[in-house]
Amino acid sequence: MKKISLLTLLTFLTTLVSYAQSSDIEMAEGLRSSGKIWVVVLVLLTIVVGVFVYLFTIDRKVTKLEKRNS
Repeated sequence: MKKISLLTLLTFLTTLVSYAQSSDIEMAEGLRSSGKIWVVVLVLLTIVVGVFVYLFTIDRKVTKLEKRNS
C-alpha cells in the first residue's frame, strides 16, 4: 500500500511540474533562432561525457585496488 501511494504521489508531482513549465521563454527562443542552442547542447554533452569517463576510470582504479588488497 505504501509503494502504491508513493508511486501515485510521484506521478502527480511529475505531471504537476510538467504543467508548470512554459514554452514562452525568451532566452530559449533567442538561442534557437540564432543557432547558439547547439553550443549549449555541446557544452552540456561534453560535461556529461567527462563525468562518465571520470567515474569509469575511478571504478577501474578501485576495482584494481580491491583485487590487489584481497
